[in-house]
Parts: sequence; C-alpha cells; structure tokens
Amino acid sequence: MKLAVVGGGSTYTPELIDGFARLRDELPLTEIALIDPDERRLALVAGVSARMLARAGHPARVTTATTIEDGVAGAGAVLLQLRVGGQAARDVDETLPLECGCVGQETTGAGGLAKALRTVPVVLDIAERVRRIAPDAWIVDFTNPVGIVTRALLDAGHRAIGLCNVAIGFQRRFAARLGVDPARVSLDHVGLNHLTWERAVRVDGRDVLPALLAEHGDAIAEDIGLPAALIRRLGVVPSYYLRYFYEHDLVVEEQKAKPSRAAEVAAMEATLLEMYGDPAVDTKPELLEKRGGAFYSEAAVALVASLVNDRGDVQVVNVRNGGALPFLPDEAVVEVPARITATGAVPEPVAPVEPLYAGLIAHVSAYEELALKAALNGGAGLVSDALLAHPLIGQASLSDDLAARLIEANRAHLPWASA
Repeated sequence: MKLAVVGGGSTYTPELIDGFARLRDELPLTEIALIDPDERRLALVAGVSARMLARAGHPARVTTATTIEDGVAGAGAVLLQLRVGGQAARDVDETLPLECGCVGQETTGAGGLAKALRTVPVVLDIAERVRRIAPDAWIVDFTNPVGIVTRALLDAGHRAIGLCNVAIGFQRRFAARLGVDPARVSLDHVGLNHLTWERAVRVDGRDVLPALLAEHGDAIAEDIGLPAALIRRLGVVPSYYLRYFYEHDLVVEEQKAKPSRAAEVAAMEATLLEMYGDPAVDTKPELLEKRGGAFYSEAAVALVASLVNDRGDVQVVNVRNGGALPFLPDEAVVEVPARITATGAVPEPVAPVEPLYAGLIAHVSAYEELALKAALNGGAGLVSDALLAHPLIGQASLSDDLAARLIEANRAHLPWASA
C-alpha cells in the first residue's frame, strides 16, 4: 500500500516513519510519499526517513513530490500535517491575543481561530485535488484545529477522519503508571478536539480511575498543569488543554513572562533539520520527543490499518456526532471512541455527559461552527462573531478588537482580506 503525507517536510515526519518501521506487520507499506513545497526541508526529511527504514529493514521506498498531484496518485491513505504560515504564523497566534489579555495558544481561543482561518481553505483545496487523483483514498487529518478542519472536510463530502494524539498519550501514560500492556487499557474519552475529559480508565473492562487518582493523582496533575485537588474532586482527568479554561488568567500571566512556544519550536526545528542532514543519523533523534506529537505514529498506523483492513476495532477519533452527544447537532464533530471499519468511523454509545462538561462542550462546539463559517466566507463580522461566541473571549469590544488584529496579522494568508 502507498501512503502519502502532505506536509512531509515537517520535522514531525520521522516520528511517523519510526512508527511505520516498528509496526510494519500492522500496516504493510510499499511506498511512503512525502509531499511538501519546501524542497530543502523535503530533501532533508526524506533522507533521514529512508535511512530509518533501511536500518529497520523495512522494504518501503520513500518518494518525494512538491505537488499534491505528483504525490497522491495511487495512495490508499493521505495524512494531512501541514502548517499554513509556519512557525512565524504560530508565533503571532500565541502572542497577539496576549496583547488583549487573552490566552495565546495555536489551537485554543483567538489563536486557534486565526489558524482555522488560514488553514481550512488550504485543506479543502488539497482534499479536492486528492479526490480527483485518488478518489478512494482516506484522508486522515492531523492538522490543527482538528475538529474544525475535520468538520470542513466532512461537510464537503470527503472521506475524512480527524486524529489527535491526546487520547493515545493518556492511554500510554496510564498504562505505564499501572504497569500493564497499553492494549489492555481503554478510555471513556469524551468531548471535542482539545477539549476532552477521561471519565474512566478501564483495564480489561474494569474502571481503575479512582485508584489511579488516589495513587498517582499528584503526578497526573503535574502532567496536565492543574491542581491535584481539582482532579480528585472532579474524579476525572481533563486534557491539558483544559488548563487554558480552568486556569486562564494564570496561564496568560505565565505566557507573558516567557518566549512563545513557537519560538522554542523554531529553534528546535533548526537543530532537527541539521540532524536530519547528517548521513550518519538513521534513528529518530531524542530531541524530537520535545517537539510534541508523542504516539502520533501509533495512532496513525492503527487508524489507517483499521480503515484499509476493515478491522472493526474501537479508537478515539474526530467524527460526526450523529447523536453520540445528544445536546449537540448531529453534524458537529466530536472526539470520542468510535468503531473503525472500511466504511469509516461510527461513535460508540456515550454515557450521559455531566453538566459541568456538557455546558463547555456545547459552548465551544457553537464557536467551532461559527469559526468554520468565518473560514469559509471571510469577513470581519463573521470573525468577530466567532470570537464573541468563544467562552475565553465573549465580549463585544474585545471580539471586535481581536478580529481586526487577527485579520491584519494574517492578511497574507487570507485572500478575502486583501480583496
């Protein structure tokens, strides 16, 4: 099988390659096509990827392309991991909102909206090209904001599923703390992309979350940046993205006092690319673990393998709600366990969601719908509406101010803003 990676010049890619090499029996690949317009990065990443596969004795060949048309022909699956505007745009996403007293984060709040405005039109254009060249290929979206981008793809009729590494990260870390094989651990994972809670941690079907919190609550709290007393009181494990909601003002003060994450990652990427250019490097560098995206490769391999092999297993993905969360529209995209077959993903039944979480989920889901509308249609009014609907912003004068700032800062990536 051929698999194509759009954004193949990303420093993330060797994480994918490492997983493909280790899990070759689960997803036998004959070709991995890396697609990226940046020829220099593409060459460096393709080189280290080929060496990694050769070291592992994997038979797949690595090919490169600078256009979608040249890269996706014959692919059974296409992974999207692009970043419109690169780390420079991300730096704006993380710093501009701070000027208005709002959290600066690339997928949450105003920064997440800016990224959606830049990204949705580009992804939809890519998907249309994929549909023409490889109409039977599944599109797996890892491009943030995953929930909004996946909704855009599904609304346009594409064979698409959204993927995030938060759930598999929790599963692997819980398994390590419990000293059990990760395959024995399943999660009651509920919410939206980057807005989720683990309401149960089951080992062989038995919920061990209360014991896990009792024994490891302090360490888990440190991992997600929230007070241990809070998670013990709630009896759930929020994703670390909930810190932007539960500790918003504290996070803003912390962010103002240090360089942006984008600045850190940009420096890290420069070092990684230098490593990738070394002909002696044929394994995933340890530095890559600090780049983010842990367990992304395992999640991607599992999802693609289930789609092409009709395995019918359950994985956490971003998928149409379809009644899974009855307080949301059916067409909303949620992040929940779903059964994966050759026909796609269908959410598993979800236990009723407590009001403390359901209220925030509904609020952010409404914002995501408005964010998508703004990304598709443009206009300062729609951008301001989306910001007004976001629970971290929600003030008229602030929304108007942020909308104007975001549009000006992203004008080069927003054709409608320059018309």
